[in-house]
Amino acid sequence: MLEFFSHVMTSAHHPRVLLVDDNETILERASVTLSHDCEVVGAVRDGVAALEAVRRLHPDVVVLDISMPGMSGLEVAGRLRREKSTVPIVFLTIHDDEELVQAAQAAGGIGYVSKTMMPSDLVIAINEACAGRRYVSPLR
Repeated sequence: MLEFFSHVMTSAHHPRVLLVDDNETILERASVTLSHDCEVVGAVRDGVAALEAVRRLHPDVVVLDISMPGMSGLEVAGRLRREKSTVPIVFLTIHDDEELVQAAQAAGGIGYVSKTMMPSDLVIAINEACAGRRYVSPLR
């Protein structure tokens, strides 16, 4: 599995993160949460824009909501994998469900963070993803 993420940063720079969520407030909160440890290179609100932004911005990590209108985060992840993208995906979602964690991992996600755990766990999940390691925040 580690070779899958071999393109990910090897130097001490901040990870370049693309945020994807249909909720503007969540995008703002995530940007603030990441401001000291990551470089947010883009924030988009739907799956189509996410696919385009990954191709254009080449982020180190994509932080992706699951429940979005039109194209869900699981569908976006599947499309990225079919397009042979190796960018690590950390799902950031309101869903606190073991079955959805498994579905997210099956879709290509390496991280899974509940939005309630965003302040404490999102940076950890991103750093783990950059190192090629899975991270799942504690479920309720």
